Amino acid sequence: MVKARGVGPSHGLTKNRCRSNQRLHRMKVLVISAAYPPMHAGEATNTYHLCQRLVDRGVEVHVLTSVGNRGTNNGRIHVYPIMREWGWAELLRVRSFIRSCEVDAFFLMYIGLMYKFHPMVTFLPTLCKRLFRDIPFVTRYESAFVGADPSKTSIPARVFRKLMVRWAGPAGVAYSSGTLLRDSDAVIALCERHRAMLTEEWPAAEQKVVLIPPPPNLLIASNEGGGARARGRQRLGLTGQEFVVTFFGYLYPIKGIETLLRAFAIVAEKYSHARLLFVGGKVDLAVEGAGSYFDEMQRLHRTLGLESKTIWTGAFKSEEEEASLYLHASDVSVLPFLEGVQLNNSSFASLIAHGLPVIVTRGPMMDGAFVHGENVLTCAPRDHEGLAELLLQVMNDGDLRTRLQTGALKFAQEWFSWESAVEKTIALMRSSKEVVKAHKHYI
Repeated sequence: MVKARGVGPSHGLTKNRCRSNQRLHRMKVLVISAAYPPMHAGEATNTYHLCQRLVDRGVEVHVLTSVGNRGTNNGRIHVYPIMREWGWAELLRVRSFIRSCEVDAFFLMYIGLMYKFHPMVTFLPTLCKRLFRDIPFVTRYESAFVGADPSKTSIPARVFRKLMVRWAGPAGVAYSSGTLLRDSDAVIALCERHRAMLTEEWPAAEQKVVLIPPPPNLLIASNEGGGARARGRQRLGLTGQEFVVTFFGYLYPIKGIETLLRAFAIVAEKYSHARLLFVGGKVDLAVEGAGSYFDEMQRLHRTLGLESKTIWTGAFKSEEEEASLYLHASDVSVLPFLEGVQLNNSSFASLIAHGLPVIVTRGPMMDGAFVHGENVLTCAPRDHEGLAELLLQVMNDGDLRTRLQTGALKFAQEWFSWESAVEKTIALMRSSKEVVKAHKHYI
């Protein structure tokens, strides 16, 4: 077991709080994530719910995160919101914090967007290996599309990155992912497309990339006897007569909301009892165009004359039941993403966990688990007329709705089980020491 060492002045309590209780013999993990509640972002809720489930399994969890991310009221998770910019200026802060903790594994939640595309975090596996050679480092890619972009940093920052490459050893260092693929002992991809992209970026990583789709990232309320559905509709000001079409998640340009609005306008012309529900709001991450896109979609729904038929709930707390009540109150859900839906979309996992029929868009590489007409309905991105046709089919065909509901619940059980995901994650952290031996020559 690694011994705690010095503690920097900015987190003087770390040494005492991070020290393991040897008598318990339980696993202790340091989770590193720039996104964490109360930040409104899917990556924040993904991190929180993973930590909560690990704690439920007896793992001692500590989270290194950004200033302001104080967490929830869950006192079982130890949160350290000390990071400001995640840039080179804070490399010593990270190093000091890591040295102060006695852990059994490091676990990084990664997408370049969370770290403002700065490359500092992409060298953390190497830093941790230099400090603690035998402690496994696992990286979970929230997306393989969005890595670091050193070109967006200053000239001094780019020069410093070149020095870091020399320090880490240039072989196998990637431009957008640094040493994440090379020096992580295991890498978690959330869908097949991401796994293919990661192994294409660094083919030697093929043996260490494991597929673990993200389970639902919200508290799911029990709907025994239809109670949650009734409460959700009451909160929304709805009766049992309206047919509710729901989008769940944060709004930014790749979500394809304009397609959904135009499709729903067609449906609303035919059925006055149809309602459109948006559960979610603006994302707190610096997604390009997110703020203006949200405002643009607000204007579009007014232009289409949908004000009286549309409900916007705004942001929600994933650790509370509010969002789940709204999903139970829904009749069908739509995810009209411009790049298509994949297993990595935790919003999809949350929808099917509620047994909702889901209409999704097809991407260039769709996971084989999605079966049109059995557990989802699929259409092309940006095809509002095709989407409207599918919505009308679901509204008018009770047998189809029942088949999709049954297929959704089966899909959720087979692919998005928290029990399975946590078991695989813990197993990766426990077994990765053999991987350490296999690539020690890089360190």
